[in-house]
Amino acid sequence: MTSEDTAPAVPARSLDILSALSPEQTEAVLDLLAEAARADGQQAVSEQGRLQLRGGAREGVRHLLLTSQDRLVAYAQLEDTDPVEAPAAELVVHPAHRGHGHGRALGNALLAESGKRVRVWAHGGHSAARHLAQVLGLTLFRELRQMRRPLTDLDLPAPKLPDGVHVRTFVPGEDDSAWLAANAAAFAHHPEQGSLGQRDLDDRKGEPWFDPAGFFLAFRGEELIGFHWTKVHAEEGLGEVYVVGVRPGAQGGGLGKALTTIGLRYLEGRGVPTAMLYVDADNKAAVAVYERLGFVTHETDLMYRTES
Repeated sequence: MTSEDTAPAVPARSLDILSALSPEQTEAVLDLLAEAARADGQQAVSEQGRLQLRGGAREGVRHLLLTSQDRLVAYAQLEDTDPVEAPAAELVVHPAHRGHGHGRALGNALLAESGKRVRVWAHGGHSAARHLAQVLGLTLFRELRQMRRPLTDLDLPAPKLPDGVHVRTFVPGEDDSAWLAANAAAFAHHPEQGSLGQRDLDDRKGEPWFDPAGFFLAFRGEELIGFHWTKVHAEEGLGEVYVVGVRPGAQGGGLGKALTTIGLRYLEGRGVPTAMLYVDADNKAAVAVYERLGFVTHETDLMYRTES
């Protein structure tokens, strides 16, 4: 979420709310996101949101396009797929069109479209986004930390797997169903990650960064009980602890730490100088594990919501 102060003169604007984008609309949104990322130093819309721009309609996903003088000046995505939580949204205003109230207009449109029940991400937690949240009457709900550590001095002990556990890499097509089931079990408490389906997995397998050699699966016998999926951001020189998960019945035995170490060693071997990951600030056990592995907080994403 990005914002701006409202200026006295407000250019005429129009709003389209769509369930799917045309190829031309998709490219216009991607161009807007790229310009905003260059100006702000980070993406205003998450990876999941960017993947949902393509491939036609998706259940529960709506796109809000705000245009002024025939130019796309702001974009928002609203996802209403969680059976319990309020719809989640992300929004961004083109850097060249800030200062004209477009952020507030789009925020009010999100409130109207969601029935005044919405959660909104502010990636990076910038002051302008905090101001917009206040203007819209939203309150702080969640804090997601991005943590980093250098890989150039990686000096971690050899990973120690629990007895009877072996690790191999992911085989696309063969391991899809087992991984989706293990991911759902490991993240049953986490609606965004735990609800991933085959289409979501296929989206990621189709991305240029996907490499099964960095996707590690832990088995006890034939049962998939844990995994560490890594990701390399080549242009940024970053290796990501993309997702680490352990089935509830296998937690507490050191498997998560061992898998994390395996992935970090892999990323070090890929030659990227820095590792990053995302973790909820209130997941104190996970934060403590990552801090012991040498990670420190780099920046914070904030989620705001309407009052329950």
